[in-house]
Amino acid sequence: MCQRYPTDKAYFIAKEILATERTYLKDLEVLTVWFRSAVVKENAMPEGLMSLFFSNIDPIYEFHSGFLKELEQRLALWEGRSSASAKGDYQRIGDVMLKNMHTLKEFTSYLQKHDEILTELEKATKRIKKLEMVYKEFELQKVCYLPLNTFLLKPIQRLMHYKLILGRLCKHYTPDHRDYADSRNALKEITEMTSHLQNSLIRLENFQKLTELQHDLLGIDNLVAAGRLIVLDPPVEESENEWSVPHCFTIYSAQKTIVVAASTRLEMGKWMEDLNMAIEMAKKTTEKSDMFLENSLCNRSNRSSDEVSLEQESEEDIHSSRSSLDRQSHHRANTTMHVCWYRNTSVSMTDHSVAVEDDYPLASLPLLGYAISIPVEADGIQKDYVFKLQFKSHVYFFRAESKYTFERWMEVIKRATSSPGRSSLLIPKDEKEKTTN
Repeated sequence: MCQRYPTDKAYFIAKEILATERTYLKDLEVLTVWFRSAVVKENAMPEGLMSLFFSNIDPIYEFHSGFLKELEQRLALWEGRSSASAKGDYQRIGDVMLKNMHTLKEFTSYLQKHDEILTELEKATKRIKKLEMVYKEFELQKVCYLPLNTFLLKPIQRLMHYKLILGRLCKHYTPDHRDYADSRNALKEITEMTSHLQNSLIRLENFQKLTELQHDLLGIDNLVAAGRLIVLDPPVEESENEWSVPHCFTIYSAQKTIVVAASTRLEMGKWMEDLNMAIEMAKKTTEKSDMFLENSLCNRSNRSSDEVSLEQESEEDIHSSRSSLDRQSHHRANTTMHVCWYRNTSVSMTDHSVAVEDDYPLASLPLLGYAISIPVEADGIQKDYVFKLQFKSHVYFFRAESKYTFERWMEVIKRATSSPGRSSLLIPKDEKEKTTN
């Protein structure tokens, strides 16, 4: 019996690039299609902001639309599904990546304007009630499965993912492989780009987190300011007895006292621990702008950055988060601590086509507290590349298509099922990469 699909690890890396590119393009559509439609329908956004906003995101969307088609064509040829009478060697991906990395360089100026877009959008929503209403109503729609402003972080985050996945591809290839040189050159190109954009990403993520924190704290209207970082210099004390409110604590600063309450005592403890650690770290460093706030104060929320796919783990260092209690909705459950899947047991081509077109997951599973393992003999699973998720009597089995994807999912979910390490809270990005390589 002949094997239908390739088994080379590079093929599955290419499939990961393709799958995450599809997800990324859908994320861009939240801005370029759905949000545009909402503000145009209500005539809610000033012309100047419309121009700034969409002139810097539309070209990026158009580029990635073309890039996605090119990736699909290459994978079709690789799998032998294309009817094209093509000549040459198509069992590689580095050449495609290298060509498009050259083009991506042209978008650096657009990406550097995204923090300006965030700032102007925040100002406009405070000033224009109609825009504020449209903004809030749009965030409650299922298509906007994350805080709206986090979608503006995704273009730079996507470049970071290219860098990580090209690194894996280069480690897989031997120097004499026909795709090695193109892959190495593509990695060099993207590394240069991400180095130039790292500070922009830090500013974007910090601004987004400040915005979300301001939304959560009643009576705090001036938290968001240009250049402000999420670093506090107050004491933090438990105050349940003083206020007779379960799981509450008080943040004391020079001018203000803020009382906040968590959902559980465990959550309160995590908030207090992270706040106190941030305060101590802030006291020890004078170069605050060089610190990459990987797991910021907002990370204790039940809504976080990217949809969990294989891309999510790759962007572990660069995700943003959300905790606005006044806008919670059930469809926002896809977080770094959730795995999403489609409820199909028998999947036809039509089923698959419909599933790919869905704008949001049909189900999600919160992963904290679950244990991931390989099935044992008693489970009766007689298939390869299966992993097991279990929490008490709840047991789920998932099957990956290859050893590579199996190992990637195991790696992703192991991180999602355990609490983030305290030691990595405020580690500079460059140093963290050294410790994980």
